[in-house]
Amino acid sequence: MFNPPFFLKNRHLQTLYAPLFRKQITPKVEIEYFNLSDGDFIEAYWYNKKPKNNQPIVILFHGLAGSFNSPYIQGLMRALDKKGFASVIMHFRGCSGKPNLLPRSYHSGDTADAKAWIDYLSKKYADSTLHAVGYSIGGNMLLKLLGEDKAETPLSSAVSVSAPMDLAITAKEINKGFSKLYQSHLLKPLKKTLLEKFNSFDMEKIIDRGREDIKKIKTIKEFDELYTAPINGFGKADKYYRESSAKQFLKDITIPTLIIHALDDPFMNPKILPLKDEISEYITMDISKHGGHVGFVYGSIFKPKYWLEERIVDYFKKQYS
Repeated sequence: MFNPPFFLKNRHLQTLYAPLFRKQITPKVEIEYFNLSDGDFIEAYWYNKKPKNNQPIVILFHGLAGSFNSPYIQGLMRALDKKGFASVIMHFRGCSGKPNLLPRSYHSGDTADAKAWIDYLSKKYADSTLHAVGYSIGGNMLLKLLGEDKAETPLSSAVSVSAPMDLAITAKEINKGFSKLYQSHLLKPLKKTLLEKFNSFDMEKIIDRGREDIKKIKTIKEFDELYTAPINGFGKADKYYRESSAKQFLKDITIPTLIIHALDDPFMNPKILPLKDEISEYITMDISKHGGHVGFVYGSIFKPKYWLEERIVDYFKKQYS
């Protein structure tokens, strides 16, 4: 169980340390362009190069407004490589730096693109075992996918980190106190991407809102109410949150799955966690008192260590062996 030294126990320091201070050593990648059935595309980045022989593959799903450039992604890819795993991050639509081709984007419960990518990998690399890691909304999406697919999933094991398993609670909590700063940070790229869509599509007609309406958005829920929910067929944000939250799918998961979460996560509160009768026998819960949101940093301020990478790689090694 994660237990940081006293000077790293603050939830915000845990959350912000890696994004602000972790040194990035950008690795070489091989980029794969993947066409989706609706005419859109995603880009996947393989660490160094595609797998060889029967090398096990770990698929990574980033968080909201995240990408290959996120420190937690590159850190885990390096750690996996050292232990013999191939790794690839599937960017959600529009998150690789290239705008996607449709008015819609991605959302917290959008499992269709990930399923298509996973199915493709399972056929192309039939001799490799597939594993997956999802961070934040990527973690919520992954858990929902596993519950939907049940025993049909091609994945052998999975890890979900800091997932907002109850989206309504998360949208409420991130609009309180200091967490509003995180909300503001996350909203900037979301609003920017949406405003750019006005240059390519008649978004005012599609979502019945203009550019000025987008600019006035102050909260994640407002963004979801105005854009995410209607563009994806949910209508209202509350319905989107209700149908896309992973918590209700946990009892149907049928592969070894590790859920890592910190009780001091500033994006949500402990009410998002499932009760014992809401999870399947295949799920292991790693719940720590400290760790923040996708943090889990220990060691010293000047020589930090990243527990998440150690825990995730160790979990996959045990499943693979």
